[in-house]
Amino acid sequence: MTDRLNGIEERYEKINELLCDADIIGNQKEYASLMKEQKTLTPVVEKFREYKKAEASLNESKLLLDEGGLDRDFKELVLEELEQSKQAVERISEELKILLLPRDPNDDKNVIVEIRGGAGGEEAALFAGSLFRMYSMYAERKGFKTEVLNENPTELGGYKEISFCVEGEGAYSRLKFESGVHRVQRVPETESQGRIQTSTVTVAVLPEAEEVDFELNPADLQIDVFRSSGAGGQKVNKTSSAIRVTHLPTGMVVECQDERSQYKNKDKALKVLRSRLLEIEQAKQNAEIAGARKAQVGTGDRSERIRTYNFPQGRVSDHRIGLTLYKIDAVMNGDLDEIIDALITADTAEKLKAEE
Repeated sequence: MTDRLNGIEERYEKINELLCDADIIGNQKEYASLMKEQKTLTPVVEKFREYKKAEASLNESKLLLDEGGLDRDFKELVLEELEQSKQAVERISEELKILLLPRDPNDDKNVIVEIRGGAGGEEAALFAGSLFRMYSMYAERKGFKTEVLNENPTELGGYKEISFCVEGEGAYSRLKFESGVHRVQRVPETESQGRIQTSTVTVAVLPEAEEVDFELNPADLQIDVFRSSGAGGQKVNKTSSAIRVTHLPTGMVVECQDERSQYKNKDKALKVLRSRLLEIEQAKQNAEIAGARKAQVGTGDRSERIRTYNFPQGRVSDHRIGLTLYKIDAVMNGDLDEIIDALITADTAEKLKAEE
């Protein structure tokens, strides 16, 4: 591990030199790439330097004790310093192992979240709206920006489906484990007898793909224009500005009608299509790399039930890691960090186990 860390530190120093080079500064693309690499390496280098400092302190304490001739009070101080340095070396060593784990290249990307009502009819559509509100409030807490890409609302205020973009540094790293089936158990607003109903909503979280990540061939696209539809009222766009993009090789269809501008709808639809296609490619690559290994927090398969929201009991349970919280109101108001942090910790533990 030390050899690898020394190599990373050397690369870090080299990048610092290159960033002062006039030719590099003049090459915007190269400069941005080096800045991004430097940002990735910085936490590892800082932690490695902390490790070397603790190790030097440990060795110095050992040397003093080996030489002997210390009076009792000073010897106690040295022994105390030895123990503190030893603990620091062990702690930082474990932290370095985590920092050296293969990093998800998508972690810093923006995300596209797609929410669709599943089993449960109108109640599922209403819960899809509740999840959209939950993620929007969470994004606001984290300083992320949300933008609706497409929506298919119902008359009661729910959504048959809604897709939106979450923009912010690390958005994907915080939301990537939300993909899957979310189950709700509650008395529906549409239920007059007060009976508890179980409904499901499917969530997909896709890293936003830039044009450089996935290039679309115009010849593979069929683009149709149609009139926007909706739940009714003033929000319905009477002009033919809605866009339907069909990716001919896969048959994948993306619609966008949220904007009044045909061009804006087209841009948004292509953004979603690009991200979906990139996810398919990455899923193939991950399957080849991972083989038979299944992560503790699940496969990310959207057919997998990942969480239950039980309103009568005020309980939220994440089935992948056996976590249950009795704070459903807080969770539905965007207080998701406790769940997300636990999922990240479980995923890290699984990766460390795989590295052993």
